[in-house]
Amino acid sequence: MNALVNEFIIKLKKRKIEGSKTTAKLTAEVLRSCISQQRLPQTNQADALIDAIRGIGEKLIAANPVELAVGNIVRRVLNIIREEDVSLTAAAVGGLGISAGSDDEDDVLPDDHQGLSAAAVAAAARNTLRPPSLQTLLEDIPQSTAVPRTSSSGGDSEGKSKSADKNSTSKKLKHNVIEAVNELIQDIATCHEQIAEQAVEHIHHNEVILTLGNSRTVMEFLCAAKEKKRSFRVFVAEGAPRYQGHALAKELVARGLQTTVITDSAVFAVISRVNMVVVGAHTVMANGGVIAPVGMNMVALAAQRHAVPFVVLAGTHKLCPLYPHNPEVLLNELKSPAELLDFGEFSDCLDFGSSSGSPLLHVVNPAFDYVPPNLVSLFITDTGGHNASFMYRLIADYYSADDIVVKQKSIS
Repeated sequence: MNALVNEFIIKLKKRKIEGSKTTAKLTAEVLRSCISQQRLPQTNQADALIDAIRGIGEKLIAANPVELAVGNIVRRVLNIIREEDVSLTAAAVGGLGISAGSDDEDDVLPDDHQGLSAAAVAAAARNTLRPPSLQTLLEDIPQSTAVPRTSSSGGDSEGKSKSADKNSTSKKLKHNVIEAVNELIQDIATCHEQIAEQAVEHIHHNEVILTLGNSRTVMEFLCAAKEKKRSFRVFVAEGAPRYQGHALAKELVARGLQTTVITDSAVFAVISRVNMVVVGAHTVMANGGVIAPVGMNMVALAAQRHAVPFVVLAGTHKLCPLYPHNPEVLLNELKSPAELLDFGEFSDCLDFGSSSGSPLLHVVNPAFDYVPPNLVSLFITDTGGHNASFMYRLIADYYSADDIVVKQKSIS
């Protein structure tokens, strides 16, 4: 397990893994392997599993703090463990007949349910306030009431039964968590298709769409509208200095879309002819702000100035429960100056032999831009379209407040 985690950490540090989707999927697969190999104690199994994932997640996040998809998946998995623990505890509480309104402080769980955490028991007990259905009453009959116990079997058989129940609870928790993580991986793999299915609702005949960067989600979204016999034109800003727009334009032309490549500085000049701006995102923050490729804020300001809808496409794995002002959020990183200037041509300007001891020319090449939520008209995720003001509520469905800061609790 350590070898697998260390190998993934090295890839993250060396930036060998690019793209939020690829990073999120690989992170979920690594955590799934760690869960399957993790040995759980007899008691407080969910807490032990959460601590283990916290420790691994802290290392993964530190390896590449800019790639917020890593932290998103770690928090999603932690939330999955909590939900599965509550679900199993609810079934156990229903079988044991623990009352949510009981004031008896001497109520304790039997030995074969000591693996359940106290927090999960409390959460599950609150669920018993809901009136059960007839099917629930029939299915949740405790095994002890159906088959009476006899003392003739002796203490050894009773001890073996308790040990088997504990092992069964441990295996069931891990099995349920792994199944939920598999569903998460499947959701990440199919997010493009889920978002592309909504394209026909937003793109209409004879419209002009503007985009920036090279997002596969945007490409599939536009191509899906083309397949539905929508006739429209796409303006692609080239996305200097990496010119990712050139690759996107080539893909769109290959798929039969009418495409026009423009320079980034020409966005304001052509925005009045545009019906809608459709872009991808690196991360969507809890306040509805967007971390996107550099230059995106300029496009958003141009769209707002000319009352053009600014639509952001993002899978749910890109939804981050953090706010831009959180100290653990690293909003940007600087790329190589060689993408902007040729070192041989400007070597004289970069000479350190000046009297001040520092070069006269400095090169800053940021990778990302921040778009505030007031500039975003609509978010389209694999769960549907949402306003920026609703993103905090959508994010709350996927994360637990206890996992906002992924850091192992120090034992004093």
